[in-house]
Amino acid sequence: MSETYKILDRIKKPSDIKTLGRNELQDLSDELRLFIIESISKTGGHLAAGLGAVDLTVALHFVYNTPEDILVWDIGHQCYPHKILTGRKEQMLSLRKKDGLSGFLRRDESVYDAFGAGHSSTSISAAIGYEIASKLKNEKKKIVAIIGDGGLTAGMAFEALGHAGGIKSDILVVLNDNEMSISPNVGAVHKYLTRILTGKAFSSLKESGKKVLGKVKAIEEIAKKVENQAKGFITPGLLFEELGFKYYGPVDGHDTNGLIDILANLKDKSGPRILHIITKKGKGYKLAEQNPISYHGVTPFDIKTGQALKSKIKNKLTYTQIFSRWINEMAALNNDLVAITPAMREGSGLVDFEKKYPERYFDVGIAEQHAITLSAGLSCGGLKPIVAIYSTFLQRGYDQLIHDVVIQKLDVLLAIDRAGIVGADGETHQGIYDISFLRILPKIVIMTPSDELEMWKMLTTGFNYNGLASVRYPRGFSLGLDLDLKLENIEIGKSKLIRDGEKIAYLVFGTLINNVKLVAEKNNATVVDMRFAKPIDEKMIIDICNSHEYIFTVEDNAILGGAGSAVNEVVVKNSIQTKIVNLGVPDKMIPHGNQDDILSDLGLDVSGIMKTTNDHIASMVKLNKQANKK
Repeated sequence: MSETYKILDRIKKPSDIKTLGRNELQDLSDELRLFIIESISKTGGHLAAGLGAVDLTVALHFVYNTPEDILVWDIGHQCYPHKILTGRKEQMLSLRKKDGLSGFLRRDESVYDAFGAGHSSTSISAAIGYEIASKLKNEKKKIVAIIGDGGLTAGMAFEALGHAGGIKSDILVVLNDNEMSISPNVGAVHKYLTRILTGKAFSSLKESGKKVLGKVKAIEEIAKKVENQAKGFITPGLLFEELGFKYYGPVDGHDTNGLIDILANLKDKSGPRILHIITKKGKGYKLAEQNPISYHGVTPFDIKTGQALKSKIKNKLTYTQIFSRWINEMAALNNDLVAITPAMREGSGLVDFEKKYPERYFDVGIAEQHAITLSAGLSCGGLKPIVAIYSTFLQRGYDQLIHDVVIQKLDVLLAIDRAGIVGADGETHQGIYDISFLRILPKIVIMTPSDELEMWKMLTTGFNYNGLASVRYPRGFSLGLDLDLKLENIEIGKSKLIRDGEKIAYLVFGTLINNVKLVAEKNNATVVDMRFAKPIDEKMIIDICNSHEYIFTVEDNAILGGAGSAVNEVVVKNSIQTKIVNLGVPDKMIPHGNQDDILSDLGLDVSGIMKTTNDHIASMVKLNKQANKK
């Protein structure tokens, strides 16, 4: 047992927390914070949100009997304290690494992870499902959903609140609030009032009063109006009470023992309840407290200075930074350009754009559906909207894309970041489906840049195109090429021959072309940068099939329905007999890990592409020999 973690080292499972004295619980929270800072400084990960949720996590596991009682966390950014207290402390150095701990919640990782969480605003819906199931099975589980104020910006959360209130679901929703400007309500007096409101004595008194007042209808109505007016004045709880919830708070989310008292009072109450707690992102690490956005997600860093450990990559921009430079250049020339992001200003590279063009910048919060339909409305109004969105989050606005943009033939550009294998964030964030689900939409243009110069041209082409266009680009660094800042178009649907070889040809979509080029040098193969997954260059495909024996498509999207499938369709349509081999992401979920390691596992690195090529050629030669013998 270390001297630093005298209490934390004693916690192997949540029930161990219950053996601690009340005077030890705040110390446990302090040690837990220190451990998170030390471990994340080595591995990287989501830091600020977890530090803010430490005291709440300790209190929840002290009061509830997990895993029999159910804790449903939202997103998972704040889940590290939960992981540590549920027996995964010694595995934290494997966080987000191949075969290590996930950075989010996973049901197959621990019985204490009641519901997987990678995208936000799902916890209340899932908790309602758990509570209904518990009732139907005559179980007596206690169900708690934990959601942040950011998660409440999504309509899904309010849909769930409305449902829970309507059916009087016996769930407790804990609103972990670290941004709403209601901090003056946090203090000893308000905490005392909240504890009184949740206590049995007050509830009994209130019910008795209702019986007395109920005899006089007018007095009852007056009393109810006074109560509602008072609640609306003192707390922001009137909205939640209108949705059918009993509202408690706001209370200090960093007082472990105080939270335990309140949660214990609320545990056995019936009906939908919401506990509003106030926390501080980055709590316990001053640098993160001062700049929680920068410390939301971190790479390994020096604890004393907060500086990221030096990267081996120099003088290269990320693809996100390329987009940032492009949109600022284009906005300077086009007053009709407007940018939309669903709560990803930093991640999507729009920080400078907001500063320069605040009236043309729209952050809609975690509301992808609204982001897409907002873009449709902006387009109808004569503007050119650019939706900067991660591939994995675009999935949430798919109906709006079809119903509100495609059917109405509107002019919108999708700048799709984090396309392909994202790495450490894992299954919930891999951007491997967008080509497949976008390709079936009529008239859409789907561009797959192979480097930053192509990306620059494609963004310009998409901006100038009158209709729905998309440019998908990966997480990570570009090649470090000198940018040609000419805002020029490329011909839509036209591929580009990169290398002219013999017998073998690779039709490549996106940045994996750099691996393919190395393979092609070894086996004297033809390489084509296909550029467009839709409209696809049919003439190039036919020409390549007529002049080569072995054809391979390469992409970092799902093989099913992907760009390779588009090539297959052209081959079938034109009755071409050449066998096409599709390289891409197979029909399975892709776990977290280093991007290069995952590409290697998928056979999309240099050695993997070479092996697939050689194996296919060998099998075809064998088949031909067998056919000749017959």
